[in-house]
Amino acid sequence: MANILFFCKNCGGEQPKWVGQCPYCKEWNTLTEQPKTSSKNTRSTPLNQANGVQTHKAQILSEIKTDTYERLPLQDNELNRVLGGGLVRGSLVLLAGEPGIGKSTLLLQLALNTSTEKIIYNSAEESKNQIKRHCERLTTKSPKHVYIASETCLESIDREIIRLEPNIVVIDSIQTIYTSTVDSSPGTVSQVRECTHLLMRIAKERQITILIIGHITKEGQIAGPKLLEHMVDVVIQFEGDKKNHYRLIRALKNRYGSTLELGMYEMTQLGLAQIDNPSMILTDQQTEPYSGNSKGIVQDGTQPLIIECQALVGGAVYGTPQRNTTGLDIKRLNMFLAIVEKSLNMNLRDKDVFFNLVGGFKVQDTGLDLASLVAIISSYKNVLIPSSIIFTGEIGLSGELRPVSFIEKRITEVEKLGFKTLILPKRNLDPLTSEFKSTLKINLVGIRHVSELINYI
Repeated sequence: MANILFFCKNCGGEQPKWVGQCPYCKEWNTLTEQPKTSSKNTRSTPLNQANGVQTHKAQILSEIKTDTYERLPLQDNELNRVLGGGLVRGSLVLLAGEPGIGKSTLLLQLALNTSTEKIIYNSAEESKNQIKRHCERLTTKSPKHVYIASETCLESIDREIIRLEPNIVVIDSIQTIYTSTVDSSPGTVSQVRECTHLLMRIAKERQITILIIGHITKEGQIAGPKLLEHMVDVVIQFEGDKKNHYRLIRALKNRYGSTLELGMYEMTQLGLAQIDNPSMILTDQQTEPYSGNSKGIVQDGTQPLIIECQALVGGAVYGTPQRNTTGLDIKRLNMFLAIVEKSLNMNLRDKDVFFNLVGGFKVQDTGLDLASLVAIISSYKNVLIPSSIIFTGEIGLSGELRPVSFIEKRITEVEKLGFKTLILPKRNLDPLTSEFKSTLKINLVGIRHVSELINYI
């Protein structure tokens, strides 16, 4: 046991023996057994060439000069917006997503389309021939600025960086590389932590932008210690349903910009295609209305999106009614059903309820509450909702309508897409200025309680 340590997968803390709860982050059953790292320094040059210790004196805040970040603009407008204007030189960026979602495709496209920068794409998961075939599916070009490597040892990757002096380095993935300074296999907590630390040093000292791909666990978390997300400068989440063609990209952490932006792609045979108008993708384009269908507008970061809600309410075939949902939390669906029964006197306790958000995406914005409730009522009453009407608003437990954020942006987006009527909370309608209302061609209807919906449905 003298050569064994226990590392916490959540925070990276180490213990000499196993304990049920990590004393640092207070999480349970997160300690994993790893061999103790050798105390001698076995790094090959130049990683073992430690610079002299530099002391940095504290300065008065007003005397500190702020430097502007030098960015590398990309041909990908969606990724550019999420990053805040492009890649920052000397930054370490983590791209995480489920297997097969398109992480490698996204970064290969970035490398192939960035013609002014020298790039090393290192994949320890695929051979050079496999990467070449992947590139041929994406483009017919053979760029001379992209170098392909298949190294698993970080010291070997570092030697190639010194030899080629690239501007951008892609590591696919962080869980498949190792450093000789740690006596454990690739993907372990200690290896991921040490490799990330060394890559951060390389990026900062040599002003190289490094992008690393991270795996996702079955719980949906980024594999490795939680410390991995704290060490990097930017964390990007690539998400979507693999059975669907659409992908979302968002920044969970960004030291150089906002985390409110959202990018959207469509997976095609030629790679990932940017989607300029996501609202047209996420709604059904048919003109004929049908029961159980409604449209709502949500705000994902700074971008408003039109989402189509679909509900099916029918008699329960079995003794216990089924409640299935896609894209919406099942607990929130149950809350909507309770509100319908309490506020509108509709008996749904013996009904099967199926709910779906078109596109297969998960929505957290409570501004979709009203549209979701309308879809359920429409299916239960078998009432058609005109396709020219759209809804937004958060619903309280008593059935009251609560205001939503960014209401002016939502109204502008709805009007631009040709909707005739927007039903929204009365508390959102009252504060709007008369000047703003006078410029609108859309009809705004404010309601205070869900019981008022009957007048419009």
